[in-house]
Amino acid sequence: MPLPIPSSGPAVPDSDPPALRGPAQPTPCRAAPVPAPASAPVPQTAPAARYATVNPPAAHTALICVALPGLAISPEHGQLTGHGLEGFYRSGRRMLSRCRLRVAGREPLAVQGRMIAADRARFVATLSLVADGGPDPDVLVERTRSADGTERITLRSAARRPLRLPVELALGTDLADLGAIAAGRAGPDLTASVHAFGMRWSSAAGHSAITADPPPSDTLASAGLLRWEFELPPGGSRSVELRVGPAGAGPVRAVARAATSPLAPARATGDDPRAEALLRTSIEDLQALLLRDPVRPSDTYPAAGAPWRCGMAPAEALAAARMALPLGTRLAAGTLRALARAQLVGAGPGSGLIPGPRRQAGDQMPPSCTGQEATLLFPVVLAEARRWGLSEPETQELLPAAERCLRWLRTAVGEGTYLADPHPGGPWRGETQAHAHRAALLGADLLDAYGRGGGTELREWAGEVRTAFRKDFWVEGAGGGRPAAALLPGGRLVPQLGAGSVHLLDTGLLGAGAPAPGLLDRVRTEQLARLLGGPAMDSGWGLRSLGAREAGYNPFGHRSGAVRVRETAVAVAGLAAAGFEKEAAALLGGVLSAAEAFGYRLPEMYAGEQRVRGGAPVPHPTACRPAATAAAAGVLLLTTLAGIRPDAPARTVTLRPVRSAPLGELELTGLRIAGAAFSVRVSRLGLALVEEAADGLQLGA
Repeated sequence: MPLPIPSSGPAVPDSDPPALRGPAQPTPCRAAPVPAPASAPVPQTAPAARYATVNPPAAHTALICVALPGLAISPEHGQLTGHGLEGFYRSGRRMLSRCRLRVAGREPLAVQGRMIAADRARFVATLSLVADGGPDPDVLVERTRSADGTERITLRSAARRPLRLPVELALGTDLADLGAIAAGRAGPDLTASVHAFGMRWSSAAGHSAITADPPPSDTLASAGLLRWEFELPPGGSRSVELRVGPAGAGPVRAVARAATSPLAPARATGDDPRAEALLRTSIEDLQALLLRDPVRPSDTYPAAGAPWRCGMAPAEALAAARMALPLGTRLAAGTLRALARAQLVGAGPGSGLIPGPRRQAGDQMPPSCTGQEATLLFPVVLAEARRWGLSEPETQELLPAAERCLRWLRTAVGEGTYLADPHPGGPWRGETQAHAHRAALLGADLLDAYGRGGGTELREWAGEVRTAFRKDFWVEGAGGGRPAAALLPGGRLVPQLGAGSVHLLDTGLLGAGAPAPGLLDRVRTEQLARLLGGPAMDSGWGLRSLGAREAGYNPFGHRSGAVRVRETAVAVAGLAAAGFEKEAAALLGGVLSAAEAFGYRLPEMYAGEQRVRGGAPVPHPTACRPAATAAAAGVLLLTTLAGIRPDAPARTVTLRPVRSAPLGELELTGLRIAGAAFSVRVSRLGLALVEEAADGLQLGA
């Protein structure tokens, strides 16, 4: 069974619902016209805008329980009413859309709904039944809902005398696909039939059933009702457990549990309690998003995010696996193997490309090709996974696919200097050149380590790119200038400053933990650090995807102003590695504050509005939460503070901690280097000490 890869159909924002995507076929990015540069005159007349008839259902206030392929999406009050995205899902299909509880003929009064784990939510409600009982409630109702398709409803009596409580559940479903729901095309509720100790629904789309324990005393299938009558003594309790899913199937089995998870159960402790909460939640969310490889079930890879993109997104899966390398190499290995099978092979200019969809890039640029990004990330992830301890047999197994990626790169560049987008005439994006330059250097290092040819040619090309980039991609200005977002045909520059520039700071690791050389020299790197730390880019909650003073800025624009957690984490890591700790610490503090406001489950993005005293980050209504890159970014943010640079083949690890220790003392335990536990402590003075490491692993200079 081949791995489903999104097509290169109409370009869509990263967080759009699956209903807006094309068919799932592994085709490379298609060509699209290049727009005029930012300085081009705007036409005096323009066609009227076409308005969408349906807004995607809001997900920012929902409680989303995730244990793929299972989902449970609930409002804060806990009653499933069938509105919006509410319901239990399995593999993208809604198994149950309505589950409304009534006790003694009334709906309980909701008092709290909150997540208690990545895959579970708890809802608390009360009932006042006794006429002369005063303000105190008589019955406490607790509902625990899980992504595996189970829900437990418990009634506890606080009354002074026995209660006889009729309990009723109104159930229903449409068996709709998540994409159809997002596009407003969900059908009406289906008619139920009696099934075992519950109900069953059927349609051309499939079947769903719900069973109850204890069995209901009465079932009215035509109205979708299950009924019980419970006797509760003073202080007594009674429970009902529901199981939802395809008829004849058991509960969803989460792909990654503690015993089989490819992620190490790392912990963070120290002066700032936010570090512990962020790392714990990040690991839980990343585990909840793991999917099992259908070809090799022992392998897993991360889905992009819930609820909108519960499938493979190649570039984001590789980016998440790379940021999660401190938790072990198993996730990276599984992701690389899955994408190696999807790689295009054979003759032609596309040979070696890993297919991926096009991505909207704002008004000033055509959509970008995530297939290019994934192809350039593949050798980088493999090279760095080897440094973190990927075994020699696994590295050699994946090396041919990395070689094909690097050959594709040289073929795509041809006789030129830069890697262009797959559009007629370019453009040449600065972000793409950073990805390509890093892939060439780390890929050459990988090829040399195994005696493969081509490393010298890649290094020579990378040197040519560095020399040319510093001249061609810099916009001079009175304030010191800035890197251009892109170079257009004829030498025209797109001067916008956005978060894509952070990839110029992301150089990757070579042998002995040494960073690879970057595209910018020291003076220009310092200028970029100053710009990223300025108020136009730093919202106070993280880095804006487009500067607030740029044309087209929109605080909710997914590539034109919203804060994207992945880019902020890359910026923090790059700034810290380059020695710009003040700017790195400011961005880190903003994301930590945002994480606290979001209950430490970071969304993939949120509004780039400026932080004010006493305020909170504004959610983006269609952001995935959890998202793989945001969860993995939490790991990168905290491990950056210790500056861990491993070289497992050489049995060394180098520590370059952030000397300013912005979170005070911090201890990270349970990380993985060379397949063994690794723990490090950073003192309040910014000194790092290894507490635990693999046998024979030496501390480098």
